[in-house]
Amino acid sequence: MPTALEKEFHAAMVNVYHRAKDEADYPAIRFIQMVSEHGGCEAAKMLINADTPSDGYTELWKRGRLDLTVEALIIDDPRWQPLFEAEELDRARQRLIDYEYEFK
Repeated sequence: MPTALEKEFHAAMVNVYHRAKDEADYPAIRFIQMVSEHGGCEAAKMLINADTPSDGYTELWKRGRLDLTVEALIIDDPRWQPLFEAEELDRARQRLIDYEYEFK
């Protein structure tokens, strides 16, 4: 059974999908399928722990919207950080640094 924080994070993941679609004209179909199938928290962990950035991450980078990535969602909002291991947070932060994200 998901915790209240996990439910809120799931809603934030769905919201970031809608924002990417509306604000960056990027319909992240595979992303929302992952979120629907695995839940927001598990989908985020899968994306963060992948050896390379997802195609969606790359598309958002090309559009100048790394703020709409899972990595930025987690790093920019400390309330989500208890859901992740320190290594996952480091990995998300480093990926953003590698792509020259301007942190909030």
